[in-house]
Amino acid sequence: MLTSKEWDGLTLTGGKLTQGASRASSNYSGLAVSGGSKGSNDFTFVGGDWKPRADLLLQYYHSNLENYYSQDFFGLVHVFNIAENQSLKSDLRYFKSDSDGKNGSGGYLFNNAGGYADTPGKVDNKTWSAMFTYSLGSHALMLGHQRVSDDGAMVYISSGNVRGGNGSLEGEGGASVYLFTDSLINAFVRAGENTTFGQYSYDFAGAGVPGLKASLVYLRGDDIKDAKGSGKEYSEWERDMRLDYVLQSGPLKNLAFSLRRGNFRTEVPNTQGGIDYDQTRLYVNYTYAFK
Repeated sequence: MLTSKEWDGLTLTGGKLTQGASRASSNYSGLAVSGGSKGSNDFTFVGGDWKPRADLLLQYYHSNLENYYSQDFFGLVHVFNIAENQSLKSDLRYFKSDSDGKNGSGGYLFNNAGGYADTPGKVDNKTWSAMFTYSLGSHALMLGHQRVSDDGAMVYISSGNVRGGNGSLEGEGGASVYLFTDSLINAFVRAGENTTFGQYSYDFAGAGVPGLKASLVYLRGDDIKDAKGSGKEYSEWERDMRLDYVLQSGPLKNLAFSLRRGNFRTEVPNTQGGIDYDQTRLYVNYTYAFK
């Protein structure tokens, strides 16, 4: 990967990936999308972040996963400072994804998140999201909406279905996508899905407890198209709670704990990948700064 900051306010980035491994594995495999059994060794990306002024960020990136998809991303982040310790942040994102090369044939299929697609196995999607966060002191309230086009699901790298030469699974799943709706359990990226979401967060530093933070988020997705094209539409929702604490001093300074609880309910049939979940997770992280 190459990064250039030759011009003030502009960061240009480009690179190429040939293989990947998940956080839980040392095994490297080719790259694919959900449902793809053949790995690609050519993921290229190029783009830039431009800050024409301190309160505004403009973004554009183009990427291509050979024989699966090409994707264009446009982003805008603006922070309006209302008063001291009071601001309104706007975050707009738009993705346009199209089929590339052998996508849709052989092992280069996209399962469209188990949902509907105009052309099954192929990539064809537009997704946009808008988020607005009002911050006042230690409090922050965020509201947003996301729209996935009717043609197919949002696509991103997820190699869990890649198979090796002997037919055994060798790929790694657990991928993430640059959308707020990519939450603890679900991603809300099925064809036609309209998702409204909100989050409240509080930084306890304002109450004299630095390092302690809490948040509650709720997401509801509607208008999910039936995978069989029957005309039925489904809904789903998720509620996540999170409590984080980072030690501020002592020999274990920067040791971090994160307790997360998620509840997910969906009307999507089991035959189309719809499963209810309840999860509790505890993360422990330690950051050491070398001198």
